[in-house]
Amino acid sequence: MTTSTIQRPIGFRPEEISAMTNEVVVEQHAEEAAFLWKQRDRGVVAPNFRLKDLSRWDERVEAHLDGLRVAGQFGWQLCEKALKEGGAGEVFAAGVLAFGGGDPGRIKAVLKVGVTEPKFQRAMISALGWLPFGSVAPVLQELLKSDLPEVRYVGIGACAVHRHDPDLAIVRALTDADLRLRARALKACGELGKIGALEIVLKSLPSQDMACQFFAAWSAARLGNRSVKVIGALREVALKPGPYALRALDLALRVMNFNDAKAWQREFQADPARVRLAAVAAGVIGDPALVGDLIQLMKVPPVARAAGAAFSRITGVDLAFDDLDVDPPKDFDAGPTENPKDEKVAMDPEENLRWPGPDLVAAWWKKNGNRFVAGKRYLCGKDIAEASLRETLIKGYQPQRAVAALELGLRQPSQPMFEVRARGAIQMEQVQRWNS
Repeated sequence: MTTSTIQRPIGFRPEEISAMTNEVVVEQHAEEAAFLWKQRDRGVVAPNFRLKDLSRWDERVEAHLDGLRVAGQFGWQLCEKALKEGGAGEVFAAGVLAFGGGDPGRIKAVLKVGVTEPKFQRAMISALGWLPFGSVAPVLQELLKSDLPEVRYVGIGACAVHRHDPDLAIVRALTDADLRLRARALKACGELGKIGALEIVLKSLPSQDMACQFFAAWSAARLGNRSVKVIGALREVALKPGPYALRALDLALRVMNFNDAKAWQREFQADPARVRLAAVAAGVIGDPALVGDLIQLMKVPPVARAAGAAFSRITGVDLAFDDLDVDPPKDFDAGPTENPKDEKVAMDPEENLRWPGPDLVAAWWKKNGNRFVAGKRYLCGKDIAEASLRETLIKGYQPQRAVAALELGLRQPSQPMFEVRARGAIQMEQVQRWNS
């Protein structure tokens, strides 16, 4: 008598299929999550990115992050390996997995690398901001209690992104010996609308550290203090070379007396060394009476694109869409070069801006200028008011949206500022509530 054997069907059981990992696909998820986040990091300040574009981009990033989550331990192993060898994008991807899962070992691995450089700290803050606040709240509490100022820096930064006030943690950081942490806390006060901390914020105005001085003045102005000392500090930072100069100029012009702002812009216009600041200032002030000056500046190649951007900011005109742009001058070189001995090694800060055609813009202004009233402030072609600012937050490009968020924040000093760099889905929920 023979014993029959039951043959196993060709294929896999469902539980076996679910346990299988396509390693090549997961590796692609790890690479793409890091790469796309780095692209997103540029997109949140790009002149051609709107909220809808940001939302679509975020969906792509999240799809790859989800692929890493589904891969379980193998997905984390890839992130951990990339964490040791990669850059900020890899820190972001590993951070999302570690902070989202709450595993102490993974969090420790991310922090070990993430606190070593400012760009990595930014990536960790972005990872914590990417996740729902409820899921990272316990992690944030631990970060804020750390003995290391660089870790507390990440905790305060992430709380600010979520627009959550950690209260005592910020108050303590405002007088911390670590100046970088103190500057981040000063900035957070303005982002969160923390009016109760204004008195402490003002104590950092005389700081010799430029970051502390700037963020003390920035937050004080945002929180409603428009005193001579605050505006004077902003003007001082604006006229010094450094990373905060343009931001200080921007805010000073918004909070100072309108006529004083225009007089300051005329000073720049009369100084050949500061003519670019004249173009930038005109766009911030938003008075259509300055458009004629901007058209003249469009004829000067080194400042033409800044003048074009200012014109667009005032009028809402899209230079490319409205056929008011031209090709770059053939003999103009903004840098950088490939010659290692050449001092011009920095990237062109205006590389994404269109070149305006002065004659084309002048013709447009002659036809449409009567729609604007001299002496008023405009953004994106509309008189600056709460309704128009909200519309800009919905429809505008990222730089315009950042301006709208700041202008709204100046009008509502006790409220958290709208975060135009947050996940697109979160921003969409916020703007939809305005119409409900």
